[in-house]
Amino acid sequence: MSVFSVFRTTMAVLGLHMVLLLSGSSVLISAADVDFDAASNAILSPFSGTTVKTTSDPTTSFTTRVNKTTTRPPAITKHLTEKDEEEEGPPEFECPPLGLESLRVKDNQLKASSYKRRGLGPHRGRLNIQSGIEDGDIYDGAWCAQYRDKNQWLEVDARRLTRFTGIILQGRSSIWSWDVVHTYKVQFSNDSVVWKPCMNGTKEAVFEGNQDTETPVLALFNVSTVARFIRINPQTWYQNGTQGDICLRAEVLGCPLPDPNNNYAWLTEPTESRDKLDFRHHNYMEMRKLMKLVHEECPDITRIYSIGKSYKGLKLYVMEISDNPGKHELGEPEFRYVAGMHGNEVLGRELVLNLMQYMCQEYKRENQRIVHLIKETRIHLLPSMNPDGYEIAYKKGSELAGWALGRFSYEGIDMNHNFADLNSVMWTAIELETDRSKLINHYFPIPEMYTSEEAFVASETRAVINWMQNIPFVLSANLHGGELVVTYPYDMTRDWAPREHTPTPDESFFRWLATAYASTNQVMSNPDRRPCHNKDFLRYNNIINGADWHNVPGSMNDFSYLHTNCFEVTVELSCDKFPHASELPTEWENNRESLLVYMEQVHRGIKGVIRDKDTEAGIADAIIKVEDIDHHIRSVADGDYWRLLNPGEYTVTVTAEGYLPSTRTCQVMYDYYPTICDFRLTKIPARKQKEVLPKGKLTKDLQLRLRQLRLRKLRVTTKAINQRRAAAAAKQVKKSVSGCPRWLCQNITPGRLFTGRLFAGTQLSCLDFAEPVVS
Repeated sequence: MSVFSVFRTTMAVLGLHMVLLLSGSSVLISAADVDFDAASNAILSPFSGTTVKTTSDPTTSFTTRVNKTTTRPPAITKHLTEKDEEEEGPPEFECPPLGLESLRVKDNQLKASSYKRRGLGPHRGRLNIQSGIEDGDIYDGAWCAQYRDKNQWLEVDARRLTRFTGIILQGRSSIWSWDVVHTYKVQFSNDSVVWKPCMNGTKEAVFEGNQDTETPVLALFNVSTVARFIRINPQTWYQNGTQGDICLRAEVLGCPLPDPNNNYAWLTEPTESRDKLDFRHHNYMEMRKLMKLVHEECPDITRIYSIGKSYKGLKLYVMEISDNPGKHELGEPEFRYVAGMHGNEVLGRELVLNLMQYMCQEYKRENQRIVHLIKETRIHLLPSMNPDGYEIAYKKGSELAGWALGRFSYEGIDMNHNFADLNSVMWTAIELETDRSKLINHYFPIPEMYTSEEAFVASETRAVINWMQNIPFVLSANLHGGELVVTYPYDMTRDWAPREHTPTPDESFFRWLATAYASTNQVMSNPDRRPCHNKDFLRYNNIINGADWHNVPGSMNDFSYLHTNCFEVTVELSCDKFPHASELPTEWENNRESLLVYMEQVHRGIKGVIRDKDTEAGIADAIIKVEDIDHHIRSVADGDYWRLLNPGEYTVTVTAEGYLPSTRTCQVMYDYYPTICDFRLTKIPARKQKEVLPKGKLTKDLQLRLRQLRLRKLRVTTKAINQRRAAAAAKQVKKSVSGCPRWLCQNITPGRLFTGRLFAGTQLSCLDFAEPVVS
C-alpha cells in the first residue's frame, strides 16, 4: 500500500474537521472531501458515512461543509518511497490538475503580487516550464516576485467553483540561478478580494516546499475547500546573502463543480472525444493486454510481433495493421510510428495505442478512408521504444515525474543520441573527395566501431536498427513530447555548432511532411496559442529544421535518412510530457487527423517496379536517381521502390549492376496517390561487362553479401551483449553511485561510446548529467 493510500485511509477513518474563521458576523467552514446528493440538497461524506449539511458564508459565498463527529489529521506534504511505488504504481489523486502545465489554464488566469520582469511574470509560474539558455529574456523558468517578503503571492483563477485538494510546487528552472521556496501558505477566495486561509486546526497551515529546483513536491490539503480563486503565499525561501529570490513553478489540484451559470464552461471543461477508446495511461502489462484485445477484435488485419528486448528484458512490441499482415506486398509501402523513445514523454505512447483501437473499429464500420489506408499500406506501430524508462516515470505519476525522470534507458542512455553518427561520415567524405561523382549519398554503412561489443549502444537502439534493415520502410514519424513543433532532418549541425540550419537535399519535401502534420493539428494550427517553454515556434509555422533548433548528433531521423530509404520527422506533441489521464481524450482529438494525414503522405511521389526486360524478374538494389536531388534510394528485394516527392515533373534515372541505365520523366500530382513509374532494364552483353565495370568495383552479388555479413555481425554482437548484460544484472545488487540512482549513473569503461560522447574517466557522477535536457 502506498503512502497516498495510507493517507486516504486515515482520512476516511478520522473524517472531517471544522475550521471556524470569524469575519464580522460571518463564519467560514472549509470544505471536506464530499459528494453532492442532488435529491436532498445535502452532502454525503465518503469518510464517515454521515450526512453533512451545507452552509454559506454571506460575505464570500463560500460553500461550507461540516462533519460534527470526526476530525482529520493536520496538513502534510507527502513523499513516495520506492517500495510504495513498486507495490501500488502511480499515485491516484482525488482531483486532477487544473492545467497550469498543460496550458489549459490561460495566462490571464494567473496573477501575482509583483514580478521582477516580464520573463518572470505569473504566466511563467507553471509546473515544469523550462527557461531559455540565457537568464533575463522573456522566457525565464518561474514566477519570481520583485520583493523578498512574506506578502508575495501567486494567484490562480479557476473561472468556476472548484474543490481544491492540493498543490504541487517546484523551484526555478535555470542553469544560472538557484531559487526555491521552502515553505508556503494557501488562501482561498470567491471574489479575489476577501481571502480565507487554509487552516490546520486552529492555526494557519504551513506547507513544505522545495529543497531543490527540479523535484516536484506534493502537498495535499487536510480539508478540501470550494472556491474560485487560490493563492500560494511563500513564507521562507532560499537566501544566501543578497542572493535568493522568491521563485516557484506550480500546479493546482482541483475538481470543478457543476455550475449552469458559468460563462467560462467552454474554456474550463476538457473536450470529450466521440471515439470510444481506452483513454488512460497503460503500463507495460496493460499495454500488452490492450494490444492483444485489438488483435482479437480484428485478427484479419492485425499482427503483434516483437523486435527485441529492453535492457531489463521487456519486449518491444509492434502492432502491424494491413490487409495481409505478416507479408510485404509488391508495390505496397511500409509505414511506421515510433513512440516512447524517451520514457517520460508518454503522450505518443497513448496516441499510438488509441490509433490501433481507432483503425480496428473504423475498419469494422467500413470507414472508407481507413479501409483504403489499410488495404494500400502496411502500417507498423511501436508504442514504446523505451519501456524501462516509461516504467520509472509511470510509478511517479503524471505530475510528480518531473521533467527528466524516465527519459533515459535503464543504462542511462539517451536513445535520440545513440544511433550511428553517419552525418560525420558523409561530411568527412565530402571534404576529402575532390571528385563528387565518386561520392555516395545514401545507404551509408554503419561504422565497425559502432557494431562492436565495446560500443555503448542500447539494446533498444540495436533492436530498432535491425527492424529498419529488415523492413523496407518508406516513411516514419518519431513521437516525442515537451513542445509543440514538427522537426525534420538534419538534426545534427555540420560544424558541431549549438544550432544552425542544416538542410538535406530533400528539404522541400521534408517541409511538406512537417507541414502536413502541423497544419492539421488542432493546437499547433491555432494562431492564438502561447509558446510552451522558451521558443515561439509559431514564427516558423510550427515546423523547424532539427539542427536549427538544437544540435542532436546520433538521431534516429538522420540515421533513417542516411542508412535506409525511409524519410522520418520528429513530432513534439504537447507542452506537457506526461499529461494527466483526464486530458487524453482532448489530446486524441487534437492529433487524430494529423496522425491519419501524415500516414497518407506515404502515397505521395512516385513508385514502381524495376524489372529485367527479358525475364520480367524484379531487380533488387537498383539505384533510383532524381535529377537535381542529391540523394538516391534503392529498390528492395522484389524490385519495387517508392520515392517521396512533392508535386512536379521529375527526370528519373535508374541504374543497376550489369544493366544499362534507363531514364524517363515522371509527373507527380497533388492527389493522395503516387505516380506509377516502372522501369525495364536491359542487360549489358557479357563481353562488354568487363569494359563497363570499373576496375576494382565490387559486383552486385558481392555487395549484397557484404551487407548481409555486416547485418549478421550486428545481430551476433547484440545477442552477445544482451546475454552478458542479463547475466550481470542477475548478480548485481541494487545500489546508487555517487548519490545517483543506478539507472542514471554507472561505471563506464574507458573509450566506450556514451550518448554521442567519449568519456575518458572510469566513473560518472550526477554532475555528468547536469547539462540542459532537450528532446
